[in-house]
Amino acid sequence: MSEVPDARSRLLARLEIELEPELFDLALTHRSYSYEHGGVPTNERLEFLGDSILGQAVTVMLYTTFTDLTEGELAKRRASLVSTVALAEIARSIGLGEVIKLGRGEELTGGRDKASILADTVEAVIGATYLDQGPDVATELVLRLVMPLANDPGRFGISMDPKTSLQERAAQHGYEAPVYAIEESGPDHRKQFTATVTLPAAGKKRAISASGTGSSKKQAESVAAAAAFAELGAFGAGSKA
Repeated sequence: MSEVPDARSRLLARLEIELEPELFDLALTHRSYSYEHGGVPTNERLEFLGDSILGQAVTVMLYTTFTDLTEGELAKRRASLVSTVALAEIARSIGLGEVIKLGRGEELTGGRDKASILADTVEAVIGATYLDQGPDVATELVLRLVMPLANDPGRFGISMDPKTSLQERAAQHGYEAPVYAIEESGPDHRKQFTATVTLPAAGKKRAISASGTGSSKKQAESVAAAAAFAELGAFGAGSKA
């Protein structure tokens, strides 16, 4: 029974913050859990708040750090750093998925590693930090989370345009253009999209397939493309050995 509290304590230690327990619990509560537990409050309002704080902190950081970039280049970098793909990567690096409160349905369908859920929860934790610790601590948290990505010279390619990056890498490895398939679920006001991208087998090369979820077709395809890009890179490296 103590595993979840221990995991939460480890997470807070990684984040280098302290949070009031009830507010932290709220930040981790996905709507699927609420649906199955009498409509308890969810993290969606905190996510809304955290999204704004994240955007502002990243914008100011980019403006003051990259003084030689144009407005358009700054906008592209900001979009990359606050994207679902980037936030999900951050969430995985800190072990956020293991402590999210999910409904059974999401639990059974891999919700703990869904990019959209992970990204939303990162924003909710940022929002909770703002309410509990104030704007300065929240901004410091954002910068600790995103600076490793901002300082990665390879970051501003795949994250900016995963679909184009995948198509270019696929061509480099002798594959034809990626093929996307979309499935949707949920009520009209909360559609969930799952995209599967496939690189068909080419000669002696095996087929590669990856999936991603999101609140729009574009988002789902981007997440799937990023996953396939990573798999293709690993496969390509292995094939050279």
